[in-house]
Amino acid sequence: MTSSELNLIAPLDSPLPPPPEGDVLTESQWATLLAIADTIIPAIVSSSAHSISSLCIQPSEYTAAVQKIQKVIPSTPYASPDAAQRYLAEAASSAPGFKEVIQRTFGDYMRDDAVKGIRVILSALDTRAGCYIFTGYTTSFHLQPVNIRQQILQNWTQSYLPPLKQAVKAFAGLCVATWVKRSVTIGPVLGFPRAPVHGKPGKGYDYSFLQLPPGDGQERIETDVVIIGSGCGGGVCAKNIAEAGHRVLITDRAYHFPAEHLPMSSTDAGIHLFHNGGIDTSDDSSVAFIAGQAWGGGGTVNWSASLQTQGFVRQEWADEGLPFFTSSEYQNCLERVCERMGVSTKYIEHNENNLVLIEGARRLGFSAKEVPQNTGGNKHYCGYCTLGCGAAEKQGPVVSWLPDAANAGAQFMEGFEADRVIFESRQGKKVAIGVEGTWTSRDEHGGVGGTIRTKRKVLIKAKRVIVSCGTLHSPLLLLRSGLTNPQIGRNLHCHPESSLATLVSATFAKEIRPWEGGILTTLCDEFSNQDTHGHGAKICAMTAIPSWILPFQPWTGGLEYKLLASKLSRMCSHCCVVRDKDTGRVYPDPVDGRVRIAYNPSAFDRRSALEAVLGMCKIMYVMGAEEIWLAQGESWTPSLRLVILE
Repeated sequence: MTSSELNLIAPLDSPLPPPPEGDVLTESQWATLLAIADTIIPAIVSSSAHSISSLCIQPSEYTAAVQKIQKVIPSTPYASPDAAQRYLAEAASSAPGFKEVIQRTFGDYMRDDAVKGIRVILSALDTRAGCYIFTGYTTSFHLQPVNIRQQILQNWTQSYLPPLKQAVKAFAGLCVATWVKRSVTIGPVLGFPRAPVHGKPGKGYDYSFLQLPPGDGQERIETDVVIIGSGCGGGVCAKNIAEAGHRVLITDRAYHFPAEHLPMSSTDAGIHLFHNGGIDTSDDSSVAFIAGQAWGGGGTVNWSASLQTQGFVRQEWADEGLPFFTSSEYQNCLERVCERMGVSTKYIEHNENNLVLIEGARRLGFSAKEVPQNTGGNKHYCGYCTLGCGAAEKQGPVVSWLPDAANAGAQFMEGFEADRVIFESRQGKKVAIGVEGTWTSRDEHGGVGGTIRTKRKVLIKAKRVIVSCGTLHSPLLLLRSGLTNPQIGRNLHCHPESSLATLVSATFAKEIRPWEGGILTTLCDEFSNQDTHGHGAKICAMTAIPSWILPFQPWTGGLEYKLLASKLSRMCSHCCVVRDKDTGRVYPDPVDGRVRIAYNPSAFDRRSALEAVLGMCKIMYVMGAEEIWLAQGESWTPSLRLVILE
């Protein structure tokens, strides 16, 4: 494909909101943090002397590294002869916008207690006493040569002190994720293009959103049904209720980005399309949570996989007093949903990542199958949909349910932050009669990156209120509304996957290009029923967008990591999705009211995950992997790196 053809399908920019005001770190704390970043992702040079700006390696080692990288660089029109050298020379902090993304992460998305903990560590590493305790040296960390700094971090990974092991893991994840998003050298080395090279841009639905004039008073809107949340639940409700003849208003805190803006860059998508910048973690950091926060909810960023509710799940719900889920009426509902979205396996073309999974499972005698896709009768050979579907083929709410609702007369409001549901007492019972919140307009350019925006307090009066703002925010809205049921926010199930350190990756001799093609089109359910009640783990392919897959890879050193990352074009990565037996809780932060998540995988769920991890390793092995390794994880996971020799 020529550069002009690539330009034709390049998505439009999506300017970001202004970054947080002020500085989240002191000047000395920034110096230490950027020194850590440039140790994790260092500039690598050929030299026998040590340097505070570069990782110095022997000339023979440098030459060998360049040759290894050149060997795996795919042949593309935009690959330069010196791509390997430029890649090795790039330090994390030299990537454009690296510091600004870190600033936004700390200021907008990271919990206050986490930021305070990081500040304590950074400050300690710039004092003689703190450095001696944490590093064994009295010299400030940022003044040490990179080779010494690397040895310090490597020692932390093997430390008997859990805080040090946790710190290096957190710093590595943050710095790698930010570097991959901002790097100008990694794309040419991987052969990863900004936009998918298969398919063509599509045209989405032309939405019209309610607009409010500037003013100081509260704006009042009346409707029959207000739906808080435009995702998969809210979208289906909106279509059915509007088509039944009722006035419907769907609100969402997020904003709509048309197909011509998709797929977004990884930096922009994290802020525009995902909750909290995509970095929610449980209180003990054992599990990372990824939730959509876009117009269309999680349906805007999911992977097209469309599995119907399994029988043992439906039976479990029925046994808890909900017999509807084992009725034929519920099955008819599932069929209607699948029919509307064109759910089918008929048009699937598997990419190499999924072929390795289903063929490896077949060779081992494991149970495996194709996964139906909600692509409306299209092949949809695209691996970028986690950043938004630019082809407008994935039949999420934005493409299907919400346009149906609009055609039936439903109205929409983006940028609406629901503060609380309003109740009144009727015959001794609380009855929802509306919702209060704050609406924020787009800027003067029609985006969300400007500072000139209108804010209005809004009261929406309605005969019915449907709360459908996701697992994380629905409980918090109910609590803010004055409801006191102690079960609100409890019984959290989240099918932990890569966050359980159950991501297995492998390299192969041939080019895989795992970011191309449908993301999740096969699964292996050999390990999905570990207790005869349907609790266990399914194995499936993982999205291979570099900013999603590379931060999970183990860091053992700057050169080692860059060599590992350069192999992505020949890499397969599979994860296991655990149907967790035990639960957690969602609750508001006592300081700022943000979402907090109390969740730690139980012993049973960890055992289920490890059974699947062994299965993934076997699948990679029988398919001819050259190397197999497990993503960085928690202390309970085995240390695994298997090199397969001829």
